[in-house]
Amino acid sequence: MGSFKCNWADNSGGKLPLLVSFWGNEDGGSQRTGLKVMREKIKNSWVEFNDFARKVLEMGRSDPRKVIFAIKMGLALSLTSLLIFWKGSYQDFAQYSIWAILTVIVMFEFSIGATFIKGFNRGLGTLCAGILAFCFAEFSVVAGKFEEVVIVISIFLTGFCASYLKLYPTMKPYEYGFRVFVLTYCILMVAGNRTREYSQAVLTRLVLIAAGAGVTLVVNICIFPIWAGESLHKLVVKNFKDLATSLEGCVNGYLKCVEYERIPSKILTYQAADDPLYNCYRSVVQSTSEEDTLLGFATWEPPHGPYRHNYPWENFVKVSGAVKHCAFTVMALHGCILSEIQAPADRRHVFSNELQKVGSEGAKVLRELGSKLEKMEKLSPGDILKNVHEAAEQLQQKIDHKSYVLVNSEGWEIGGRPMELDLEDLINAAEDENMKLGSKSLSEAVLEVRSVPVGTALCYDSKNTLRTWPSNASANGGSMVKGDEFKTYESASALSLATFASLLIEFVARLGNVVSSFEELSLKANFKDPPIINIPPEPCKGGVATWVV
Repeated sequence: MGSFKCNWADNSGGKLPLLVSFWGNEDGGSQRTGLKVMREKIKNSWVEFNDFARKVLEMGRSDPRKVIFAIKMGLALSLTSLLIFWKGSYQDFAQYSIWAILTVIVMFEFSIGATFIKGFNRGLGTLCAGILAFCFAEFSVVAGKFEEVVIVISIFLTGFCASYLKLYPTMKPYEYGFRVFVLTYCILMVAGNRTREYSQAVLTRLVLIAAGAGVTLVVNICIFPIWAGESLHKLVVKNFKDLATSLEGCVNGYLKCVEYERIPSKILTYQAADDPLYNCYRSVVQSTSEEDTLLGFATWEPPHGPYRHNYPWENFVKVSGAVKHCAFTVMALHGCILSEIQAPADRRHVFSNELQKVGSEGAKVLRELGSKLEKMEKLSPGDILKNVHEAAEQLQQKIDHKSYVLVNSEGWEIGGRPMELDLEDLINAAEDENMKLGSKSLSEAVLEVRSVPVGTALCYDSKNTLRTWPSNASANGGSMVKGDEFKTYESASALSLATFASLLIEFVARLGNVVSSFEELSLKANFKDPPIINIPPEPCKGGVATWVV
């Protein structure tokens, strides 16, 4: 490549020298660019840090329990760390105090139930490991020169058995206990072999672990306890309210012809999006794993507050499952709004009152059940589903009466043509306008629907721009959809309204399962009776007032 001197000479004829080309012009422009980039990076880092700090503070404001949990964790660790300064006759407590601190770290959980489960797993695993380590330690001492062989074989057998058993399906809740068992056994065998005092090592660690567990339980239970059962209760109540919000939003959005210009990619991949309507029913459907986790924790918690011994937490999950069954219908209703095939706005207006009433009454039932569950009250006397059933019945009657709106009525006949007609009858039929109308649908014969465009699906999107189906009709430079395909779109656009209405009626049918599950829960959990409401008296004909309770 030549020497540096030659390169400098070659670049002198109009080109920049090698070093100047790399670091920038002689006026320091590259240095200024580097400083500018560095300032931008520092500025962006500072903005990200401020955003992170703001979100952390907002998390604490929205749920103060998280701040309380962090304070309790620090307090428990501080109390346990006092063992470091142990000045008693038994100095091993200060030397091995890390065992108590580690116990606090692994046992201290957000809820009381989770702490009990971790404590049980750790205590049982440590106890079993201590007993087994003591037995194998004594056996290794008796073995003499084969002591190392006995220790290695015992560690292998312990690790094999524990790792295999924790894979058994029913042992899944105790997986942490198996890990603690293997870890404790190995440490005890190594420490005992080093000090040649197996019994002392086992007892010291058991005492320190018990001390850490005791501090954890006292702090977590006695200072602002956080109960998993209460969280499960609030989660199920929240599902009722979220589903009611989604139901009303779906019906209102459909009747207002709220259309997405383009479906967000996050909704297509079932991720969290900015659409509150979507996020409400999504949170209901995705709450299964959280409910199962809270259920496992709640069953370990002692009686507290209104939750007595052997409280039927399983029924809370059962009620929430019935709510999810309704949420799937709401998801389908939202899919009608997201679909490309849309019914015209004038057709939707025909059923707007009935659809609106079913949606509002269904949401009212969900909110009433959520309120009753939150207050832990039984249902009031009477049928809570009466109004929503009447609304669904009115919608069905309107569909039966106006069914010609939901189909392409050009090929719809009242009773069908005669199976066999003479040639003369066919000629007369062709000339007779009344018979021609008679072979058409009742709607066409009476209302002359033939004069009304049937299949043009006109609607307005979120930007108030007119939308027609098919949306890709002008693809490839404005080429229109062919006749047969357009007729398919016409019929489908009319049927999309029938799909939405039938899904809404299906939602009403599924509400019965929710009410049945709630009544079963209220009986098993011994909910309190609803308050008695006195209805103002109405004067009788004879002038005597009566009170109705």
